[in-house]
Amino acid sequence: MTTTRISAALRVPPAAPAEAAAFFRSRLAFQADVSDVHASLESGEPGFVLVDSRGDAAWAQAHVRGAVHLPTAEIPERAASLLDPAVPIVTYCWGPGCDGATRAALALARLGYRVKEMIGGIEYWIREGLPVEGANGVERRAADPLTAPAGSAHCAC
Repeated sequence: MTTTRISAALRVPPAAPAEAAAFFRSRLAFQADVSDVHASLESGEPGFVLVDSRGDAAWAQAHVRGAVHLPTAEIPERAASLLDPAVPIVTYCWGPGCDGATRAALALARLGYRVKEMIGGIEYWIREGLPVEGANGVERRAADPLTAPAGSAHCAC
């Protein structure tokens, strides 16, 4: 008797192509990665407002230049005075281990804003060697070779 082994990765088979396409398109409608956000900001016309949803101490430590500081807890009271409902928003928080950007995006969506989340947060922004502003001015660390190719801010994907 021959036993057919099922790959651990395929215990649940892949979705049909049309279902997969819908799922992956949906993910891209809700998320943007660090390098795409950076490239958009560098263009001078990103088409969105970047919102840092972390608290005051985190903002002071380091934030993306040009971001709007709007801690998640303050969104209901302050969003209308800081954000234009006609302009899409991209939120970020600490990193992949934190769902603060997701909570901020949810709060903004509930208020009627079109919003995406920057996956990776400030952690991957810094790890990819992109500049941050903080108490010591603008700083830029060398890119972590596990997160970005040496000498480049994006993987050319």
